[in-house]
Amino acid sequence: MSLKKVITSIKRNKKFLITAHTNLEGDALGSELAMYNLLKKMGKEAVIVNEDDLPYEYGFLDVKNKINKFDRNVKKHKFDCLIVLDCSDLGRTGEVHRLNTGNKPVINIDHHISNQMFGDVNWVEPKACCCAEMVYKLYKKLGIPLDRESAVSLYTGLLTDTGSFHYPNTTSFAHKAVAELLKYKIDASKIFRNVYENIPFQDMKLLSRILPKIRRDAQGRIAWFQIERNMLMNRKITFDLSEHILGFARAIKDVEVVVLFKENLGVKNEVRINLRSQGKVDVNKIAQFFGGGGHKTASGATVKGTLDQVRKKVLAKIKESL
Repeated sequence: MSLKKVITSIKRNKKFLITAHTNLEGDALGSELAMYNLLKKMGKEAVIVNEDDLPYEYGFLDVKNKINKFDRNVKKHKFDCLIVLDCSDLGRTGEVHRLNTGNKPVINIDHHISNQMFGDVNWVEPKACCCAEMVYKLYKKLGIPLDRESAVSLYTGLLTDTGSFHYPNTTSFAHKAVAELLKYKIDASKIFRNVYENIPFQDMKLLSRILPKIRRDAQGRIAWFQIERNMLMNRKITFDLSEHILGFARAIKDVEVVVLFKENLGVKNEVRINLRSQGKVDVNKIAQFFGGGGHKTASGATVKGTLDQVRKKVLAKIKESL
């Protein structure tokens, strides 16, 4: 069993570097912080290194002296083992995995069906609602006591990756885990407000410009948005608006697939696509076709080409699946 191999590997090593995917969100951050606390409680040394900054909406998490921003010029992070959380492939960590210059063992803990089994130890559970659920199982299997801080981290992962417990991946086990986490007197309302109801005014104004641009295709079964580079240039966006945009479209009657196309600010002729499905269409397969991946109902990819070129290709592929 992969969980047993993870435990064996953790017990065997002393110093750990923890990371997750770029474009950090609740599950990645919650899993990292809970894993950090678990290792510390076991008497291990641990450090978290991410390529991206902490997103604005997750400022309520206790990250002080725990999370480090990746710097290719810094070689201070010494470790015996690399733990990669919530990543379908090693490249999703950005440049962080390149810190493993000594080819130290890699523990891959993930719930994406598209996982490439890149670790020396691979614990991949596509039926788990989130990576935080798997870290919770690790606490239970090891008999490590939870605390309020870890409960907040794990709850954040469960909340965000289940879409506030209404996505199809919400299981009875997820609810049982949440029931235990709530015993630690966490403020569930505060967490929800920070993650979903904390949009800065300037970002809300941008959102109000994007939403009217919604378009439909395939007799209303596809809804899509696109965000051009000029909408984002010279704007400091502090809040990730993607889930709000996608959630708005998912609520439309008869829509089966939602797509957000966003031009990459840093690279010319590169478009980030986010796909969401109501369940009938496996958007993971569509994302994989374009070099990405994720889950059956939520996936993404980065595609080379102009906005018009990428949109035409992706919409055509979705129509094949309807």
